[in-house]
Amino acid sequence: MAYNEFAYFYDALNGDADYDALYSHVKAELDAHGIRDGILADLGCGTGELTLMLAQAGYDMIAIDQSEEMLCVVRDKADQLALTGRLLLLEQDLCSLDLYGTIRGAVSTFDTFNHLPALDKTIANAGFFMEKGGVLLFDMNTPYKHREVLGDNTFTLEGEDAGCVWRNRLEEGGRRVRIALDITDRENGETFHEEFCEYTYTLEEVRAALERHGFTLESVCDGESFGPLTETSERYFFCAVKNYTQLEGEKHG
Repeated sequence: MAYNEFAYFYDALNGDADYDALYSHVKAELDAHGIRDGILADLGCGTGELTLMLAQAGYDMIAIDQSEEMLCVVRDKADQLALTGRLLLLEQDLCSLDLYGTIRGAVSTFDTFNHLPALDKTIANAGFFMEKGGVLLFDMNTPYKHREVLGDNTFTLEGEDAGCVWRNRLEEGGRRVRIALDITDRENGETFHEEFCEYTYTLEEVRAALERHGFTLESVCDGESFGPLTETSERYFFCAVKNYTQLEGEKHG
């Protein structure tokens, strides 16, 4: 799935996102694992808010997204902040990720992994390029959110220059949410329509996928408060550590 025209309105319509709290939690996890510099990948970077905050903190960032439009937004922001020297942009599908070398860690936020029908393959790809001791930090919408919050509901999002009607339909016994967006650009009256799916993964399924590909799931917390999980948590936040390099994994196999 890739956002197209929605990319240019994403920030305006996602105004409730607390990037400062997200960055603080991600940076604390990186510091706790001794990763204070080096190469990080942002898997599904979107408009690059977190990517650029990490670049400003001194990391060399690989910003990866399937949407050319999202990457255009990231490039414009990086130019304004004079951060292009710390940033590599890659237009890729995370299910067929191909990097040029190893990374010390990876982040993926705002339920990017829920958009992937092949979560196992994406985790395998991230693990393939990650150094031993590296960390994979990512969030996902919980089954509770898909079932009880998104469900078959419709939401209206309002930004300064655009509005969006967000319609959901729960399918496959709660295993998938089909989402349709109708976006109106208030400046010129144009409208755009986009559709995509989010896939539901249980905590046990995520843990098993991580373990299959050489990760240890070190912690899971609420992805909005960053406190303990509850029965009504709408987002998971995972911290997983890579146990061995790909070569060592082949020897183990």
